Amino acid sequence: MTTTRPSGISGLHHNAYRCRDSEETRRFYEDFLGLPLAATLEIGETKTGRACQHLHTFYEMDDGSYLAFFEAPDMPFEFVDRHDFDLHIALEVERPHLLAMMAEGQRRGMEVRGISDHGFIDSIYFRDPNGYVIELTTKKDGHDEATDPTKNAARDKLDAWQAAKNR
Repeated sequence: MTTTRPSGISGLHHNAYRCRDSEETRRFYEDFLGLPLAATLEIGETKTGRACQHLHTFYEMDDGSYLAFFEAPDMPFEFVDRHDFDLHIALEVERPHLLAMMAEGQRRGMEVRGISDHGFIDSIYFRDPNGYVIELTTKKDGHDEATDPTKNAARDKLDAWQAAKNR
């Protein structure tokens, strides 16, 4: 049985990812997706006192949360085209915006996958300049019921998965 209790967490402030190049990343997130560059934080020294030259950028979403990126050229990081199951960033949009972004991505010659019907959401997929999969998703009728743990047996399904996996 699921119990609801306050977590003390009021929402997402930001998720942060590495980027190859801050300007290239800005062009994708601000110029293409339309997320305004809201803040930059230049970091010249780590909290342990090590000199560094890093840039932390923040792109604001309509709900006031942010996608953020670190350009840290002095720190090794393997930029690879991530598989959707490894890592993807899903952003909610209204259906007309989903269709407009699909058309705009195709117009720009970008790889655009979808529309994928996941039952309770429809999604399209792009790849950002850092290799991350960006999913734009729109809720379908029945979304709220499909994501309501009092109606969808989410915990029972997880327990059954674990039991089967551990056999």
